[in-house]
Amino acid sequence: MRLARIPVSAVLILLGLILQVSVFGRLQLPGATPDILLLVVVGLAMVYGPSGGCVVGFAAGLLADLAPPSDHAIGRYALVLCLMGYAAGLLRPEHGRQRSVSSALLVVAGAAVASTLLYAMVGALVGDTAARHVGLGQLVITALLYDLLLAPFVVPLVMLIGRRFGRDPVAAASGDDEGGPGLGTLARYRTTREVSSGPSYKKRRGPGFARRP
Repeated sequence: MRLARIPVSAVLILLGLILQVSVFGRLQLPGATPDILLLVVVGLAMVYGPSGGCVVGFAAGLLADLAPPSDHAIGRYALVLCLMGYAAGLLRPEHGRQRSVSSALLVVAGAAVASTLLYAMVGALVGDTAARHVGLGQLVITALLYDLLLAPFVVPLVMLIGRRFGRDPVAAASGDDEGGPGLGTLARYRTTREVSSGPSYKKRRGPGFARRP
């Protein structure tokens, strides 16, 4: 993950965490709680790619694990968001293309369902049975509904901020900012090899030596 993206990601994660804890966590909605941090991670992952999305997801999840009033094992949400960030980063549009609204909503829907199931699964492994009392089906449906309602307002804005302020000027000038790590260097290497693949020198004869008939 490039250094230019760290402050942008940190600000977005902190804003998402504040909204998650102070606003959405106090709404007392039936079923699941709207997951604004998941939307932030998905939006940044679709700009930064799988490695950047993995780092952003782990950082966001770890902060959520440590922030009060957290009542679950530390690292549980970090693991979930880390995997969601990596998976969403794999679906990043190639060559800086804009993702359509419908495809972005499909990514959010898949992340909402997968994160809820994975969170409940990890909770069952560590002895957390809260999902059994509420009902896993209700949690999945409400999480999907809430996240899809918030996604059109959050994900495009996060992607816009990530593209505009998280762009590395040096990498952008070299054409390696959107293609992922190493792709620009590999392309330049192949171009150089193709140009210089022919004979680059002629055999010289030393002075005083003539070619034999």
